[in-house]
Amino acid sequence: MTTTTYLVCSRPSPTNTGWISSKRYLPTPGPTLEGFYSLEQNHALLAAPELSPLEQEVLDEYERLAENMKKLATQLDDLASAPATDILDGLRELERKTSLVFTLLKASVYSIVLQQEIDWGGQNQNNQAQ
Repeated sequence: MTTTTYLVCSRPSPTNTGWISSKRYLPTPGPTLEGFYSLEQNHALLAAPELSPLEQEVLDEYERLAENMKKLATQLDDLASAPATDILDGLRELERKTSLVFTLLKASVYSIVLQQEIDWGGQNQNNQAQ
């Protein structure tokens, strides 16, 4: 009896109406994961003894990726629901801080270059005097 190994992945729908599940076939033969719809629902499958260490590691990475994608979707939803004025105010503050950091960086670089010229100028005068 041959079985097909697959993993069902979920992602947010483009219209924000929920989650879309898509079936992904694993490239190498392995244990059957039929009925595996969500990493959170069937966490017992992740620790199945018939999985190789590499398969277990891949499934763990998929779980971390799914969690990160859910966090990202939540943060994007929060940003999308925030008023545009709040976002613009935050961007203005960020721009102000960035320009201040850039100005301080330029001043530091100028100070270093000026100090090097002074040091090298003193060395050149000593060399010419000898």
